Amino acid sequence: MHITELIARRKQPLVSIEITPPEKGRSISELFSSVDQLLPFQPTFITVTYHQQRIVYEDVGAGLTKKIPRRKNPGTVGICAAIANRYKIETVPHIICGGFSRYETEDALIDLQYLGFTNLFVLRGDPAPGFKEFIPEPDGHRFASELAGQIAAMNCGRYLEALDNAVSTDFCIGVAGYPEKHYEAPNLADDLRHLKEKVDAGADYIITQMVFAARPFREFVDRARAIGIKVPIIPGIKPVTNAKQLVSIPREFHVDLPEELVSRITRASTPADSARAGVEFTTRLCRDLLKQDVPGLHFYTMGKGRATAEVLKAMNDE
Repeated sequence: MHITELIARRKQPLVSIEITPPEKGRSISELFSSVDQLLPFQPTFITVTYHQQRIVYEDVGAGLTKKIPRRKNPGTVGICAAIANRYKIETVPHIICGGFSRYETEDALIDLQYLGFTNLFVLRGDPAPGFKEFIPEPDGHRFASELAGQIAAMNCGRYLEALDNAVSTDFCIGVAGYPEKHYEAPNLADDLRHLKEKVDAGADYIITQMVFAARPFREFVDRARAIGIKVPIIPGIKPVTNAKQLVSIPREFHVDLPEELVSRITRASTPADSARAGVEFTTRLCRDLLKQDVPGLHFYTMGKGRATAEVLKAMNDE
């Protein structure tokens, strides 16, 4: 079922989660254990991240080099299939621009259609490992709006080559929004224009980057609505529970953390106190967001579900 249908049919705000495939060589059972912790809270859908491969070149002698693709977290499609089969929960693979030509993208989309996936989360993706700037593949997409447009065209039966009686795909397209703006955008107004381009290209719903305060999210939604963005907007939530995350999350995701959260975690005397402070802060944030009648809450678990489970339990215990 399309995410937009699930949103329309909801009787209360949905809960959804994002997971990251385990690193190469690790067992999928670790990921299943994380999902198991969240099953009591009935997640409506699960998104699975995808990342560009890193290309390395090894000297093989005689002045020759060998190109070797390496991927830290492989298995996005396989994990989606495994979760759908094991838990009967709607799964949403990420699909990115980086690393794909338009023709490779089309083939990947056909594979996903054959596997029965009807929901996608579309992103440009980060620069390839080792690069500071995003570089599209030859004949690839530079922007998520272009990728969304290709998927929307396939939904209308239009493929890259003219095909007689081509079957239309049936993908529901999600895209990312950035309440604090994308780090490459000069300002929020410019970033919102790019978000509208994604919606105009065919996006059906938006999940935001991590938000840590309800008011800026409300202002972001208001500004999006003011420029004609009408699709559902779901806030992204990340429980921050230790001091290391105070450094890593702003660095990796280009977000600001509220002083209250930073102060409570840095003043915590034990890891348990730090985790409790983060859970309490996130629980209050979720309550404030729910007062805005958001369609759902999307939790970034990064493959670890304990903190998210504690937040959801605290909310259910009210």
